[in-house]
Amino acid sequence: MKIFVTGTRGVPGIPGGVETHCENLYPLIAGKGHEIFLATRSSYVRNPVTEWKGIQLVRCFSPRLKSIEAIVHTFLALLKARLLNPDVVHIHAVGPALLVPFARLLGLKVVFTNHGPDYDRQKWGRVAKFALRLGEKLGGSFANEVIVISRVIQGIISKRCNRESHIIYNGVTLPNITQNNDYIKGFGVKPKKYVLAVARFVPEKGLTDLIEAFKNLKTDFHLVIAGDADHETEYSRKVKKLAHSNDRIVLTGYITGDKLKQVFSNAGLFVLPSYHEGLPIALLEALSYGLSVLVSDIPANCEIDLPAKRFFKCGNIADMQKKMKALLLEPITKAEQLEIYSMLTLKYDWNHIADHTISVYLKALNS
Repeated sequence: MKIFVTGTRGVPGIPGGVETHCENLYPLIAGKGHEIFLATRSSYVRNPVTEWKGIQLVRCFSPRLKSIEAIVHTFLALLKARLLNPDVVHIHAVGPALLVPFARLLGLKVVFTNHGPDYDRQKWGRVAKFALRLGEKLGGSFANEVIVISRVIQGIISKRCNRESHIIYNGVTLPNITQNNDYIKGFGVKPKKYVLAVARFVPEKGLTDLIEAFKNLKTDFHLVIAGDADHETEYSRKVKKLAHSNDRIVLTGYITGDKLKQVFSNAGLFVLPSYHEGLPIALLEALSYGLSVLVSDIPANCEIDLPAKRFFKCGNIADMQKKMKALLLEPITKAEQLEIYSMLTLKYDWNHIADHTISVYLKALNS
């Protein structure tokens, strides 16, 4: 099959859940003998490379304006898709899904993946939230087939669009844990003596809550936050100001490759204080490194089968601090690590996800 992909900023090494999803999924599908064309956004992908791991990269213009970049890029990408005449177009996320009806009018077979109710993100205003809700509705109603990444999202599609959808979880690859630690030592941080968060600097990630909880925690641990903002905002500036006011807090900026591997491999505790997630890839990655984790009790996090001690009440800084303190004193056991590895292998294997996605493409093609 020839598959055209849009709704992502691009690959490789571009931060974001959808981007990580696509970076892991499409080389596998290409490796199974299918032709993949993936539209990248010009404002994020500066490198003029046209092929990566068997994927044809199609660079399309996108303005660096968060309110319109996705819709403009998707529109232009679909025009290119029509010229390429793919068997299936795969549109990711509810914002780009506004154009699912347009893709159908162009005569394209469409698969839509709903990565979560983005209208719940605190960064969006009233008009943007309405547009994202509309995208969810149009994508869920007019796509030939719909993929969701959690049972929570499947329930939304069933209720709002009165149709069935395919649950295909995000995946994770069990890593080769590195013994290198020169990068983290460069920040004056000791291995296994820091709390780690990996997130974009947007309100729904709850980073200011985490910083407040950590600042009042009596410990010799550091807090390392890996990430940054796609677009500088009042919130991202607040995160940086709070972090810089405490010499036990380290901001790495966006990191990938060996630097990110070092940060995961040497952490003592991973914390995800999100108010909103689809299915958090960063949490799956932390679990794949065998880390002790602490996460907010939102539905998307609760869908991953973890012990009760690893959840705190979302938005409750005192509860986060209390649970953090307890877990810093109680390292994760080998037995729990093995149980988690078994779960990851069973439910979140990328090869299985690739095969399941291909089966959805075939169903859309024959619809």
